[in-house]
Amino acid sequence: MHRKILLIAISGLTLATGFAAKKPKPAPAAKPATLAAAKIPQMTDDQKAIHALNRLTFGPRPGDLEQIKQVGVANWIEQQLQPESIPENPVLLAKLEPLDTLRMSTQAMLQKYPSQQMIKAMLDGKLPLPADKETRAAVQTAIARYQKKQAADAAANQPPDPGIAQLTIGNVQSAATTAAAAPANPRDAVNALPLDPDQKRALLTGTQESRSALLESLPNDKLIEVLEALPPQMRNRLAVGGSPALRRRVEVLNTPGQVVNRDLSEGKLLRAIYSNRQLDEVLTDFWFNHFNIYLDKGADRFMVTAYERDVIRPHVLGKFKDLLLATAQSPAMLFYLDNWESVGENAPGAMRPNAPANQKKQGLNENYGREIMELHTLGVDGGYTQQDVTEVARCFTGWTIRQPQQGGGFFFNPRMHDRGEKHVLGVTIPAGGGMDDGLKVLDLLAKHPSTARFISKSLAVRFVSDNPADSLIDKMAATFTRTDGDIREVMRTMLSADEFWAADNFRAKLKSPLEMVVSAVRSLNGDVDTAVQMVQLMNTLGQPLYRKQEPTGYTNRGSDWLNSASLLARMNFANSLAQNKIAGVKVDLTQFAGDTAQIERNILLADPSPVSREAIQTGTDGPMIAGLTLGSPDFQRR
Repeated sequence: MHRKILLIAISGLTLATGFAAKKPKPAPAAKPATLAAAKIPQMTDDQKAIHALNRLTFGPRPGDLEQIKQVGVANWIEQQLQPESIPENPVLLAKLEPLDTLRMSTQAMLQKYPSQQMIKAMLDGKLPLPADKETRAAVQTAIARYQKKQAADAAANQPPDPGIAQLTIGNVQSAATTAAAAPANPRDAVNALPLDPDQKRALLTGTQESRSALLESLPNDKLIEVLEALPPQMRNRLAVGGSPALRRRVEVLNTPGQVVNRDLSEGKLLRAIYSNRQLDEVLTDFWFNHFNIYLDKGADRFMVTAYERDVIRPHVLGKFKDLLLATAQSPAMLFYLDNWESVGENAPGAMRPNAPANQKKQGLNENYGREIMELHTLGVDGGYTQQDVTEVARCFTGWTIRQPQQGGGFFFNPRMHDRGEKHVLGVTIPAGGGMDDGLKVLDLLAKHPSTARFISKSLAVRFVSDNPADSLIDKMAATFTRTDGDIREVMRTMLSADEFWAADNFRAKLKSPLEMVVSAVRSLNGDVDTAVQMVQLMNTLGQPLYRKQEPTGYTNRGSDWLNSASLLARMNFANSLAQNKIAGVKVDLTQFAGDTAQIERNILLADPSPVSREAIQTGTDGPMIAGLTLGSPDFQRR
């Protein structure tokens, strides 16, 4: 097995697409006298097939190139533009099945995986403990963890933890104390379990497979009791090699508060890797990024799942105005940009009689008013002023959330609304309006020429090149205006344009970390049992999933990801993947047995250019990269 050649090929996929093969810019040519003379040099038919796979999917899998050639590039694109007509991959559906939060409403999610605020309420007796035994055990384990920390802080003369640990224990004291008192020594813990001697012996001395099988054979009630009584580290070891359902139960008991976030991130990677509806997944990522939400902001920890599933995903190829309205009314967006607390200056709801004297009056929040114009519609140069920002914010007062910490939904509160006259982009919105004020703004922004151009350029930067031609943006913007913002038609215009298929655009964008990781796994036909370490790798690579704090979202420009630290991390990832060292991901390396040229072709789908091969070879042989591979002593020293 030519392991080094495999590493080089993977590196070419993850690292050198575009920038390694850059050509020197030719001298400016004289402008053609006629339109016919301005014909754009096009890709070859083979290049078009590869280009479509690279741009409209998260990377080709083995066999994809042959398939697209068989049905024809144009037919394949049309299929991807109609994702509902494509049967979903049953492998993906099976892998998503254990991730139950992906199918839950926000309220149901909070009931099964309570937030810290809800656990506080349970400790205070304001909320009952969960009726479900598994959820109850997870809550009790969380309580025990806080109590243990409180005791440790007290022993170290630290001030009390202001969180759960110092609250009244109430009706959960007995269960929590029992969990906290579980033996830390594995042998003592096993001997204390309600199991027969043979079962205890099997847990202590059996193989990994036999121990996992024993746990999975236990009745549900006994399994919960056994898992709850074991130290967390031992639970983790016993779950390794077990079924997804067993691993799931261990995750819930160990860190119930992280289950929702883990499901969301794992689900994103699994869909990107396995989905047959690749363009749908790429667009879901694009539009989430465009209407970015930061996962770690308060109640958004539980709202982002429904936001991506119910707000973004259904509208990625629909009318832009529908997508804009869905995001404007989303609890996740209202919470993230603070509009749920925005109140008109003279609105009845501006006064809070029971609040402290310096907090009695709420005020206008302009965050959403600014971002809906700068980032969501018109663009920073779209022709709006600071006064427009203020007026738009006034229009959206009263667009709020009912009990966000408990998963409540959107509603319009007229007591918070500014009912005065407003002026937005030269248009007067009469006094006395209510929720319609915001709807008028959405209609105005969705139909604005600056929005047509800004959205078209954003799509072109993501799918075509970092610096798309003005002629392409003009075509897309014209379609946007003519079709009332039909995203599917705008995409068709882009994908049928000569500019999309220009020879200069072939392999001309550096992949983002997400695209790089997923495309590498897809190219190797990797089997992902669990994506936990891949999620962690995204943090290392500089693109933690759902955790871009700024409303800008992650950049769509490939060149913005080009820096030495990023390239080193990519090389380390390629090295680990080529050696099957990514936990939870298995690659059958025998599929790449053969001569070196065939290995490169299988992964890159074409022979790399001499310039690309030289750059990749230099990168993998260079002292900086070679000395800093994952796990090497040099990497640890530096």
